[in-house]
Amino acid sequence: MIKRYLFVLLWSAMVFLSGCSSVPNPKSSAAPDKLTIVTSFYPIYIMALNVTANTSGIELINLTGPQTGCLHDYQLSPDDMKTLQKADIFIVNGAGSESFLDKVIAQQQNLKIITATQGMTLIKNAGQTDPNPHVWVSIAGAIQEVKNISQQLSALDPSHANQYQKNSEIYIAKLDRLRQEMHGELDSLPNRNMVSFHEAFPYFAQEFNLNIVAVVEREPGSEPSAKELAQTIEIVRKSKVKALFIEPQYPSGAANTIARETGAGVYTLDPAVTGPNSPDAYLNIMKNNLAALREALR
Repeated sequence: MIKRYLFVLLWSAMVFLSGCSSVPNPKSSAAPDKLTIVTSFYPIYIMALNVTANTSGIELINLTGPQTGCLHDYQLSPDDMKTLQKADIFIVNGAGSESFLDKVIAQQQNLKIITATQGMTLIKNAGQTDPNPHVWVSIAGAIQEVKNISQQLSALDPSHANQYQKNSEIYIAKLDRLRQEMHGELDSLPNRNMVSFHEAFPYFAQEFNLNIVAVVEREPGSEPSAKELAQTIEIVRKSKVKALFIEPQYPSGAANTIARETGAGVYTLDPAVTGPNSPDAYLNIMKNNLAALREALR
């Protein structure tokens, strides 16, 4: 009887241990061949969406959502950190866009980082030591970022390198056609002076030979003082600026005040930091920007 009891006990223990040893890692069991890629914010997400199109086993997540806008002083939430914990690759713009990146690197040391602006020549705003990170607002800049993402992603995931390369070439061809169309429309415009709100457009202005004579609000949500408004009004009058460009993500109060005092028109120029989760979203935003510039500067 005792022997039979010991046998049953031993057999039960073996079954239990066998069951325990078969419990897999939650991440690998859910989808052992899945590659989880997280992007830092909207424009990088749209680029990655095009680069990874039709690639099996890819889960692509936009960390900050499609309506966050420029990151600036964005603080990571506990949910953000959970998202990054399950990520294999984190694609960032770089150039100081993601102020939280050092924290991510410190806490997620095995996370692979792709930097879209790697090796690019960056513009520094007057009086500032940090580079301007808004590279993607220039179509030429966006093209180079797509190339960087494709190349770095191919190195980290060589099994899909051919697909990434094919996808990037297709998307870059679309971007290049739009860039040529915009040059055809904008290069001959006689009036090239503009006032912008927020430092989002120096790369765009450089690409299309536009002259930003003043930037009214250096940071989104920071209203200009009465003195700054007066100075801008004087600049607009002296330079005969006809167009004030606001962004759809921010209020237009200061622009409307300047417009009333100078007779300049107020137009919308979108830096492509928010929008729909569509592969062609950036292209459509830039086409709308072309229409606004055509109307404002002609």
